[in-house]
Amino acid sequence: MKKNKYEIKIAIIGLGYVGLPLAVEFCKKFSVVGFDLNEKRIDELNNNYDRTNEVEENVLIKSKSLIISSEVESIIDANVYIVTVPTPIDANKKPNLNPLKLASKTVGGVLAVNDIVIYESTVFPNCTEEICVPILVKYSKLKYNEEFFCGYSPERINPGDKEHTLTKIKKITSGSDKKTAQFVDELYDCIIEAGTLKVSSIAVAEAAKVIENTQRDVNIALVNELALIFNKMDLDSKEIFDAASTKWNFIPFRPGLVGGHCIGVDPYYLTYKAKDVGYDPKIILAGRRINDAMGNFIADSTIQELVKQGIHPKGAKVAIFGISFKENCPDFRNTKVLSIIDQLRYYKCKIVISDHRVDSMTVKEKLGLDLCRLTEVKNQNAIIVAVSHKEYYNFKQNDWKRMLQSGGVIIDVKSIYDKDTFANKNIRYWRL
Repeated sequence: MKKNKYEIKIAIIGLGYVGLPLAVEFCKKFSVVGFDLNEKRIDELNNNYDRTNEVEENVLIKSKSLIISSEVESIIDANVYIVTVPTPIDANKKPNLNPLKLASKTVGGVLAVNDIVIYESTVFPNCTEEICVPILVKYSKLKYNEEFFCGYSPERINPGDKEHTLTKIKKITSGSDKKTAQFVDELYDCIIEAGTLKVSSIAVAEAAKVIENTQRDVNIALVNELALIFNKMDLDSKEIFDAASTKWNFIPFRPGLVGGHCIGVDPYYLTYKAKDVGYDPKIILAGRRINDAMGNFIADSTIQELVKQGIHPKGAKVAIFGISFKENCPDFRNTKVLSIIDQLRYYKCKIVISDHRVDSMTVKEKLGLDLCRLTEVKNQNAIIVAVSHKEYYNFKQNDWKRMLQSGGVIIDVKSIYDKDTFANKNIRYWRL
């Protein structure tokens, strides 16, 4: 390593899904400060509570050496800065780099000679050196690759996944010169059990990250389009996909909503840069259009199923189970369940929403939506199971009787139920 192990002082900028697990792992070997501007988040973490559920309370209690702060003064003595802030898109689906720029400005203000800044936030190729480095130079007054250096090691956190955790996922690393690249690689190798892969440049590492989720997005768009086709043919998509999966090289993607801060966002970073260099991306944007339209399709299908049961959409009572962007996860950023809700409101349905995984006060604050408990859901005309939280698998016959009126409709977005379960029960069952 460039620095002696005992001289390394790390500052993690941003303590969300990515930054917090990173800080916890690094503090086992180095001096670490976790920095975040959200004072509520800092207070919660200092009281050993992680609302993202990525780090358990007992782990935070054991991480006694980890300093967590919202004060810039706390990171002045660091010599390695790791930036893990969000990289969302704006209303026009263009990269919103404001959090990244602010983080770079903050780090630039405390940067010293020979310090290293490593970015983990998902960006388009060349963003680190074209956007972030000039900000670091401006606020530090230091020369890039002479007085300070940069690296890029893309995050690969999968929220809610307790199997593929930080240390068990191979880490891509890179640096602004050979010496820095080696340092960054060895630094991460200290904590990543799965090992590291050092690539030739920061731009290569950036590109590798952004295509990971772009590939997934396009694959999901394909199965979503197939589901739309099979729906027109009155064929069961799940049965078809299960049958096709018996071939060894069939990739087992399944249809559904594509939201969150990764798969539904990252492709726009790549297409933005593609257009910037003069290429008009076709397949990627076509996939995005298909995936973004699935919420409306599910809502329209709900209305059609209600009508088939003789239930007028206006005033129909519809319960939606799940508001988070994926199963077993409290994060509702960029959730596509909202498009279902908006479309059902267009039909003037009476909607109730339940999701025990998310914080109801935050949902009310951010989305203006009230959540109810599952036990409060009664006598609905339709239930849309929008997110496959594991608790939804365990409903008993009496639960359905309480929650759903006789002659009601069940919309199973993720196909988690056996359709035969509802046969001969005066319930109309539909799945994507």
